[in-house]
Amino acid sequence: MSEHEPRYSMMVGLGTACLIAGAVGGFFAAHWMTDDRTAMKGMDRASLPEMGGMKGLTNEHGESSASAPGSAAAMAIPAGTRQLIGVRSAPAARAPLDQEIRTVGTVDYNERGLTKINLKVSGWVKEVFVNSIGQPVQKGEPLFTLYSPDLLTSQDEYLVALKTQTMVAESPLADAREGATAMVASARERLQLWDMTEPQIDAVTRRGRANPILTVYAPSTGVVLTREALPGKYVEPGITLYELADLATVWISADIYESEVAAIRLNQPATVAFAAYPGELFQGKVSYIHPSLNTEARTVRVRIELPNSALKLKPGMYGNVVLRSESVETLVVPKEAVLDTGLRQLVFLDHGQGVYQPTQVTLGRRSQDRVEVLEGLRDGDRVVTSAHFLLDAEAKLASASSMQAMMGRIGMADWQMRGAYEAKMEGMGMDMGKGGVSASPGREGEKGGMEGMKGMGGMPGMEMGSKKEMTGAETRQMNGLTLSLTTAPEKPKAGEVLLRLKLTDQAGKPVTNAQVTFVYTMPMPGMADSKATARHTKDGLYEGTVMFGMGGTWVVTVNVTVPGRPPIAEKFQFSVLGGGM
Repeated sequence: MSEHEPRYSMMVGLGTACLIAGAVGGFFAAHWMTDDRTAMKGMDRASLPEMGGMKGLTNEHGESSASAPGSAAAMAIPAGTRQLIGVRSAPAARAPLDQEIRTVGTVDYNERGLTKINLKVSGWVKEVFVNSIGQPVQKGEPLFTLYSPDLLTSQDEYLVALKTQTMVAESPLADAREGATAMVASARERLQLWDMTEPQIDAVTRRGRANPILTVYAPSTGVVLTREALPGKYVEPGITLYELADLATVWISADIYESEVAAIRLNQPATVAFAAYPGELFQGKVSYIHPSLNTEARTVRVRIELPNSALKLKPGMYGNVVLRSESVETLVVPKEAVLDTGLRQLVFLDHGQGVYQPTQVTLGRRSQDRVEVLEGLRDGDRVVTSAHFLLDAEAKLASASSMQAMMGRIGMADWQMRGAYEAKMEGMGMDMGKGGVSASPGREGEKGGMEGMKGMGGMPGMEMGSKKEMTGAETRQMNGLTLSLTTAPEKPKAGEVLLRLKLTDQAGKPVTNAQVTFVYTMPMPGMADSKATARHTKDGLYEGTVMFGMGGTWVVTVNVTVPGRPPIAEKFQFSVLGGGM
């Protein structure tokens, strides 16, 4: 008996451990099933989700929402929990939607209303009537007076031509009369070209003598921007004495993002609000869209014309610009229904009775409070509009698929542990039903214990050393380019990892003028994106170092910009080993 005592003690300890594990597993399984029945209480059989991926969930059209692309397993939330976290939902419906673009613009002069005032003759400024910058001027208002010897001589020549025309008016020679008339017309035209007005020329004609002082009048209405006319100043042809700007209409220059360009049209209505006039909105329209893109900010400049008859708008003012596209009827949901993780956009479908399902959607245009859904939803589907982050955490930590896997492992482990225990007890000759324990260990007991260990070795999820790893090497074809991404080391581990991207064109030639950025994150709530800029080393190979902070699944978005080609944003997924593996 003494020679079997160590073996006997080992078998008893192993049997006790199996009993404890089975009891714990049974407790968790019973606890989960109790919570599940509580959450499902009151639901009819047709609405209960099946364990195999929630295939029983259907929408009002009789179509399975769980089978849609981007959908995940549904989850059940008890009524008390729903009330505690404040879950609310709203239907997705077809409704008119106009995209709203908001930006900031700057007031500028209307370049079509700019006027420069200069002279075509030389002379001296005598008297100045408009003598300050910013002074408003009306068309025809006198600006200054000028004494010009050249202009005085031209007036005398015009008067001589008039006298000659009068003297030969009665001449029988037609050529003499026509010559005198041509001289008058030529002298009068010269005065007009030197900016003498018709009333000024008529006044010289009536007086019969030249006017040594010429008054210069404003050719248009506006505000004085520059003023160089000073009393006594000698001026020559081509010198700008005044610059006027007509502020009856002003321009607003605003920048919009590249993704919003498709929604902008000429003559599109625009609304502008200014801090100087709270509560007042100014209406204008898009008059010009610049043909080039700001490559640094990735924006396009648009010009908006605004009427400004009251001269309230001053050049240099900032205004909040709102541009709205034409209304189109489409499928929309409230903007707060969308959970944007950075890598994808999710909504939570409300199947009723506390059952919710995360579903990936493709979004389109946005208004102030609604967003267009291009893919992922149908008319009539109800979506959650509050408590998204709590539901998202619940979906990741206690989703139906995770529960199914856990139940499979716990249930099988419990059964196999109990089987192993019974086999060992039978082999050792133990009788557990008589209030005591008798043991007659021997070869049969050893055989039963070994069979029990074999049974335990076959439990799902208990395999050792069979973890599947991704190598981190993949090749994609995008926009006529070939992207080949590798890692160093080949099997990435937590810590610094070198990413290598090989870029070639359709002919297999390396692309050396690209800008490459790696954006990487772990798809979990609250995980922020990190960025690493890659540098070109040689022959189309771009390298950048990233920091994988922990083991698990990491998603790397490769952003490639090549001049003359559309930008590329391609996602790669890696399985990163823990630091100790």
